[in-house]
Amino acid sequence: MTATSTEADARLHRLLGDESVVWLVQRARNRLEAGRALTGTVTLTDATDEQRRAVERLTGRAARYGASLSVSLTEVDRILRDSGVAPGGLAEAVTRLTGPFRDRDRERAALATAWAAAFAPLDAALDGRAELARWRGWLDATGVVRRLAPEPDHARLLLAQVAAVLPRLPSPGVPIGRLAAESCGDAHALDDGRPVATLVLSAVRALAGLPFAGEGAAESRRAAWAAVGVHLDELSSLVLSIGLPGDLHTALGRTLASCHDAGQPTMLTLRQLRCHDQPLCVARVRICENPVVVAAAAEQLGARCQPLVCVGGQPSAAAWRLLELLAADGAEFGYHGDFDWGGARIAATVRQRVSWRPWRYDCQAYEAAVSAARLPAPLAGEPAATPWDPELAAAMRHRNVRIEEELTLDALLEDLSP
Repeated sequence: MTATSTEADARLHRLLGDESVVWLVQRARNRLEAGRALTGTVTLTDATDEQRRAVERLTGRAARYGASLSVSLTEVDRILRDSGVAPGGLAEAVTRLTGPFRDRDRERAALATAWAAAFAPLDAALDGRAELARWRGWLDATGVVRRLAPEPDHARLLLAQVAAVLPRLPSPGVPIGRLAAESCGDAHALDDGRPVATLVLSAVRALAGLPFAGEGAAESRRAAWAAVGVHLDELSSLVLSIGLPGDLHTALGRTLASCHDAGQPTMLTLRQLRCHDQPLCVARVRICENPVVVAAAAEQLGARCQPLVCVGGQPSAAAWRLLELLAADGAEFGYHGDFDWGGARIAATVRQRVSWRPWRYDCQAYEAAVSAARLPAPLAGEPAATPWDPELAAAMRHRNVRIEEELTLDALLEDLSP
């Protein structure tokens, strides 16, 4: 270092290296890092006498009285250039005193590029899947991905696993451990609480027409997975039915036949249904939403009850499998559920998997039930479409009355009798 440069550095430190003007240097550095020009004025509130004297030494004139202290960056830049202390002006002085400054604009652009690359596998997997478009927007709006994986590199690995799972949903029926192993290379990747599971489950809820965040209860998670054909285990997934005739040459058929002859409901596990590989031969099957219909049918009709399957709200994997076995032989389905928005969504979900005709579940039936209701309850939640009868949704919005299946039991049981 030459004597001249050493002297210039000493002069620079006398002007801007003192603790009393650190605030001024830092303000200038912040502007440089933000890509802003070093012009205009910066102000320090509640300035001390020492800070005032330091500015007076820098500018060569007395600072104004008052609680605040203002300094013209343009003037400081000129002083440094004219004096030769920093020929490059204030920007050079700040760099010499505090080191090279960050280019925050470039950093922000690089970070945005990194995040876009992290989401690229997921966006590719979602291409053409309009049913998940709102869910994709929800990820951005809530920032859930960045909470689970704050760094782009971590997010890229996480989203790549999510992207590997989604093309396999909905599934015709797969254990969750197998889905995780085959998609993510880790049989526990979709276990509750894992980041991949959190994101995939929100997508599962989107596919099932449920709120993306959903409830944390185990039964809620189980129902959401089941809605897309994924079962958590084969024994806890159940479906209730009554009146299915069964047969005498298969294990499942004998179970159904025994309960049919006794006039009792049958609770079947997913394992029983998965072990049965033949269609169930029933010409006509009615589907209800709530177990109370099955209980009433068992009590009043017993062995005389016509075939009835209860999906129990959002259908379980076992329910999907039973409906699949019945549909394989060409069974005709009639569907009834609660006249509320949740019931309409469940009905639409079932309709996507099996074709059915309304069973006292249309506008005419709704109007009749509303007229007969003694203490009608108002509808709650977001309205849903009823594509099997668009007039039903219109009537429900107009009437704003909720009718549960329990209020229509007499009519349903009349249809279920021989």
